Amino acid sequence: MTDYDVVVVGAGGAGLAAAVSAAQQGGSVLIIESEAEIGGSTQLSAGMLTAAGTSVQRALGVDDTPERMFQHYMDLNQWRVLPGPTRVFCQESASLIDWLVELDVEIPAQVSRNAHMPGLTRAGVEDVWRGHVPKDQGYGLIQTLERARRSLGVELALGSRVTDLLREGPARTGAVTGVRVGEDGVTARSVVIASGGLARDPALVRRYFPEAGEEYFVVAAPGSRGDHVSLAERHGLDLFGQGWGLLLVTAEFQRFHHWQSGFPPPSRIHVNRAGLRCMDEDAPYAVSPGILKDHGGWVWAVFDEAARLGLPDGYADWTPARVLEEKTVRRATTLAELAVEMDVPGHVLAESVSRFNRLMTAGHDADFLRHESLAAKNVDPRLAPIADPPFYAVRMLPAELVCTHTGLRIDGRARVHTTEGRAVPGLYAAGEAAGGVLGERYVGGGNSIAHALVFGRIAGREALR
Repeated sequence: MTDYDVVVVGAGGAGLAAAVSAAQQGGSVLIIESEAEIGGSTQLSAGMLTAAGTSVQRALGVDDTPERMFQHYMDLNQWRVLPGPTRVFCQESASLIDWLVELDVEIPAQVSRNAHMPGLTRAGVEDVWRGHVPKDQGYGLIQTLERARRSLGVELALGSRVTDLLREGPARTGAVTGVRVGEDGVTARSVVIASGGLARDPALVRRYFPEAGEEYFVVAAPGSRGDHVSLAERHGLDLFGQGWGLLLVTAEFQRFHHWQSGFPPPSRIHVNRAGLRCMDEDAPYAVSPGILKDHGGWVWAVFDEAARLGLPDGYADWTPARVLEEKTVRRATTLAELAVEMDVPGHVLAESVSRFNRLMTAGHDADFLRHESLAAKNVDPRLAPIADPPFYAVRMLPAELVCTHTGLRIDGRARVHTTEGRAVPGLYAAGEAAGGVLGERYVGGGNSIAHALVFGRIAGREALR
């Protein structure tokens, strides 16, 4: 006799989805969560879900298919992610939306212009809009899954950290039969690892995502300590996705999630170390870190006094007073003097700003097509000129570490594989703890949340087979 049919490690979005999925099929389920509360990184997110061929899209006249999403996803990642599980992810994304709606998640069939307005939005660099924003965002997703957990009788153990797997027979070849929590063992027919990423462990970040460098700050949940990595090392499990993760481009002085930090002023120009404008300032975060790579890892954001005064109060970083006080922000009464502070050629910076002003005051960016990015957000593409002294400059760099993509290698059934390529009986993974689908290129907002819930749902379903 086992204690449970399924034990789920982690009570974030992936873990709750796995538990609810297994319990809906009549399984007895226990969730073991290391922290004092549920939710993980999903609860901290906008809750956006990328999905193709959904009822929401059809209601808005958007023609899309899982096959189209798969091709786009694979091409953006240069086919370096695993095609098998990635195809399953795309195929199951629409049914995930239906499943969540059945659980009372509200995703209205209306156009959304940002990640915080319920409906269908542009999620990043997709060829058609695939970003499904739920009401009440990530918090709403977690609360809906939590209500389902309670109604289905899934047990929950908070403040309990899984330290090892129980195996039948040889440590590296036998079936998984449960987990160990401290000195105690909990037996189960199957185990789902959904313990999150590794962003909260600096040593693991240096090892598995060195691109984060030394200037990053973390917005992932406190439980994202890479527990799946130690399990992989101990049990000969394969890891996939080394060197991959998501860093958002932020100002040098930011140290909070952008919801708390606030946002830079729309009327700003990004220039490289030669003083040349080098990108769409509103490029999706799926691609903006890659653009910065081509310019030495960071760029300057230049704006004027009118832009500073137009910043709203109430945020931690991007406010009029904070910008004025921050020592990393350069300030000068003329562009020529600011260029000296930035160590860029003054005439190049002046011409870059002049051309930016000509293009953006007219609302058409012939160089980087920023007017299209602004229009997708329902923002008037005709921006005020950068002309009101004093002028300001701050470095923009990929520094907000959101998630990591090194996880236990899975197949399309969410089964974990060994370093020898064999599926481990009784062991499944989902979310950031699962590797194979989240790649070097982050495919738009909603990528990681949809990935977590799709494979959480699959893992819970497969764990009872």
